[in-house]
Amino acid sequence: MDKKRKKYIESCEISHVKSALLGGYFQKYAIEGKKKNLPVLICLHGGPGSPVPFSVGCRGLFPEFTDNFIMVYWDQLGCGINNHPIDDSFSIERFIVMTVDLICEIKKDFPDNKLYLFGMSWGSILALCSAARLTEKIDGVVVCGQVLTPPMLSDDALQTIMNSPAPNKAKEFAKKIRSQNDISFKDGMKLSKIIRKYTDGYNNRQAKTAPVGWLVKGMLSSPDYRFKDFIAVFKNGYGKNHSIIEEMCGIDLRNTLANISCPYMIFQGETDIVTSTKELVAFADSCKNEYVHYKVISNMGHFPSSDAMALICENLRYGY
Repeated sequence: MDKKRKKYIESCEISHVKSALLGGYFQKYAIEGKKKNLPVLICLHGGPGSPVPFSVGCRGLFPEFTDNFIMVYWDQLGCGINNHPIDDSFSIERFIVMTVDLICEIKKDFPDNKLYLFGMSWGSILALCSAARLTEKIDGVVVCGQVLTPPMLSDDALQTIMNSPAPNKAKEFAKKIRSQNDISFKDGMKLSKIIRKYTDGYNNRQAKTAPVGWLVKGMLSSPDYRFKDFIAVFKNGYGKNHSIIEEMCGIDLRNTLANISCPYMIFQGETDIVTSTKELVAFADSCKNEYVHYKVISNMGHFPSSDAMALICENLRYGY
C-alpha cells in the first residue's frame, strides 16, 4: 500500500472492516468516511458476484466519495472477501434478506446519520426490494442501471441487435430468445455476448473507460485483501450457479418501483439495452410516482464510464 493511501486511511475518523451475520452467514464489510457525522452510503454491487468498483479491498481508494459519505463496501456472499459456493438453492430473495440484515446492522451503528443505498445493475434489485421493506430506515436510493424486467430481453434490445453489425445467425438467435417465456442460463450468456460484441449496450465505445488497471492495483495492495480474496473478485462461488440468472429472466419489479415511498434516483446510460433505458424512462414517466426520478447519461451503456462515475458522485454530493 502506497504512503498516500495509508495516510488517507489514517486521516479518516472511520475506516475499518467489520463482520456481521447476514442472511445466516457471517460476512465482512468495510466502512470508511472522513467524518463520523456524514451520511451513510451502502454500496450494492452488480453481477451477481462482481464486487467492483466498490469492494472491501478498496479502503483509501475513493476520497471523492469518502470525503462526503461514510461508504459501506460489501462483497456479497459468494465473491471477494466473502467467497462461498453459491449453488442453485440460492435465490434473489436470499440476497434481499442479506441486504436487509446489512442495512439494519449499519443503522444500529449509525442511528442518527442519514442512510442511502447505492445499487448498480444486479445491486439495483437488492436496493429496490430492500427499500420497499425498510422505508422507515432509508433516506433515499440511488441506482445505476435499474433492473425492472428481464435484462437484455426488451423490445429495445432486440431492435438494437437487429440494427447492429451482428451476423444473421446471431440476429436470428436474439429473435428466438425474445419470443420465449423461459430463458436458460446458457442462452442468457450467449445473448449477453452478442450485446457486448456488437452493440454499445454494455460499454459505449465513445466514452472514456474506467481505470481498471488502477483499481486492480489498488485491490492487490489492499490492507484487507489476501491474494485469494482478490482472485475471488473475478473467479468465485458463482461459477456453477444458474438459478439466480434464470430467476432474473422472469423478474418484474415495475409494481415495486411504482409504489416505492422514499426518494429514488435512477441513472441510466443513453445506450443501455441490458436494462433498457428507453423502457425505464417510459415506465418512470407513466407510473407518476413523485419519489421516482431519473437522469440519462450521454455516451454511457450499462457499465458506468469514468466520466459517468464522476457525474454520479457530483449528483450524490448535491442531493441528486
